[in-house]
Amino acid sequence: MSISAAHASAFYREVIEHQEVWTVRDQNGFPAPEGSDGHRTMPFWSLLSRAERVITSVPAYRDFELISLPLKRWMEAWLPGLDRDGILVGLNWSGLRATGFEMPPLTVLDSVNSLTRDD
Repeated sequence: MSISAAHASAFYREVIEHQEVWTVRDQNGFPAPEGSDGHRTMPFWSLLSRAERVITSVPAYRDFELISLPLKRWMEAWLPGLDRDGILVGLNWSGLRATGFEMPPLTVLDSVNSLTRDD
């Protein structure tokens, strides 16, 4: 399993356990950088500590503030909205360039839903 796949797996497990998702914003709003393939992706983290690590280690994210979102609200409003806007979801990005898995929002929604049904 790649590091990105491990981070994605941890993302699902941790958001279900803690019932919250973390993202970042600055005075311009929520970031959704464009990748080399032309798709925009909005990053989300499953734990405060994961998001803090990116803010403190990635220069492009240093001026962002951390935002906590209740899991239910994120699933009901954010993911459908990102899907309508054609923006992918970044799961637990990490490293000096803040990279990782990028997935379609409705795929992420289906994955969280299927895991919560299995409990």
